[in-house]
Amino acid sequence: MTRYAHITAWGMYAPEHVMTNDDLAQMVDTNDDWIMSRTGIRERRIAAPHETTSTIATEAAINALRKSQLDPHDLDLIIVATSSPDYLLPSTACLVQDNIGASRAGAFDLLAACTGFIFALNMAAQAIRSGSINNALVIGAETLSRLVDWEDRRTCILFADGAGAFILEGRDSPGGVLSAVMRSDGSGKDLLIVPAGGSHQPASIETVEQGLHTLQMKGRDVFRFATRVMASATRESVSMAGLLLDDIQLIVPHQANRRIIETAARNLRIPMDRFMINLDRYGNTSAASIPMALCEAVENGRIQAGDNIVLVGFGGGLTWGAMTLRWVSREKRISRTQRMRRNILFSLAKLRSLLRRILRRIEGFIWGTSSRGR
Repeated sequence: MTRYAHITAWGMYAPEHVMTNDDLAQMVDTNDDWIMSRTGIRERRIAAPHETTSTIATEAAINALRKSQLDPHDLDLIIVATSSPDYLLPSTACLVQDNIGASRAGAFDLLAACTGFIFALNMAAQAIRSGSINNALVIGAETLSRLVDWEDRRTCILFADGAGAFILEGRDSPGGVLSAVMRSDGSGKDLLIVPAGGSHQPASIETVEQGLHTLQMKGRDVFRFATRVMASATRESVSMAGLLLDDIQLIVPHQANRRIIETAARNLRIPMDRFMINLDRYGNTSAASIPMALCEAVENGRIQAGDNIVLVGFGGGLTWGAMTLRWVSREKRISRTQRMRRNILFSLAKLRSLLRRILRRIEGFIWGTSSRGR
């Protein structure tokens, strides 16, 4: 029997702090008109000092789980798509798994830059279709503000923080993920890169002084690449699903630059009102941009049961991809008892995580003090 991977719940989280273009104008040589005309971004969200990629991913995950009929321990798999993990290891997905109390779930990170959410969603859908799992949580989350050089106006005006999460469930009824395209071209690795911090250039005084731990981007080259692959990947994914472009009700693109989206729309001969755009309020949140935009499209009523939707993105690597979905499922109402039980589970999971962090800090203080004493 054929299994289908359906999206059954969704949630997002955006940090409270809003940084406007006027705020940036106090930091670098720029202004609101210049940023708006070149990017379409008016403001973006910046994580608070106590927030990390795992904490905002956890908030998005909890918001998604609250809309579903699943408890955390029902999850078989958690994938976090991110380019700004809490640590090189352990994975951010493992931290989320612990935070929400998903005791049965395997968890790993996927790094494909801004295309990461599409890649991760496809990996989860493939696992469901194979029969190896039944339920998956897929998250796109970033705290790119930690990787930005705030004196480089080419990048600091673009990147921001946020998270979006989706739950996939296996069902026998057709629909859900219909097709996916995943492509890469490593010859373009230098177009969008964080040069230092890995095994190629380990951290050193020199790499820090040279700012090599921040995002470096060749904007014009990325623009030319993006406008080409956005249209081609969309066409390929729609064709693989056995559909025509006229059959697509909504396209949710990576929210990088309004001019890139407008160029892709012209190449596809699709009007802009069939594109979901929210980058004016959130900026470029990399792997989080597509799930955040998709969440808002659902919440704002732009997606109805039976609609065909395309997700399309591009990013460093270089990577690009697209996915075609048939939206069949709508969020299911849960009983008051189920909601109370779930809230208790989330509260206990958060308390357990908090206590573990406190214990680790106490242990570190004790051992640190003992070492200094010796």
